[in-house]
Amino acid sequence: MTRGRLGLWRPRSANRWGAARLTTIGRRTGVERSVMVGYFEAGPDLVTMAMNGWGEGEPAWWLNLQAHPDARVDVVDGPRLVTARAAHGEERDRLWARWREIDKNLDAYAARRPTETAVVVLAPRGPLRAM
Repeated sequence: MTRGRLGLWRPRSANRWGAARLTTIGRRTGVERSVMVGYFEAGPDLVTMAMNGWGEGEPAWWLNLQAHPDARVDVVDGPRLVTARAAHGEERDRLWARWREIDKNLDAYAARRPTETAVVVLAPRGPLRAM
């Protein structure tokens, strides 16, 4: 009935994030793995952050995307095929500032991590087809 969209929502305003299901290919197993991520929209791209609840280490989904950047994102509107990449330089600064508008405590939370939190851009890659 929900077509797998239960628990997904789009950002409800400029200062809110949405929830999406990100499906990656396991870097060691080659098996699909799904995880829920928060995101905001930046034009056609979805933007998320690679974090383990602000703890140490990179989340497995981000390690998977570094090995296999093509993925699928399920949002309320339906599935999207994307290619993931880390934002760098001015783009990262701009997207981080946008996250900071959504979460006023972002810098304090990020300071808990020993390494910089990757800002991940999920860019559309064409019509939906099997991964």
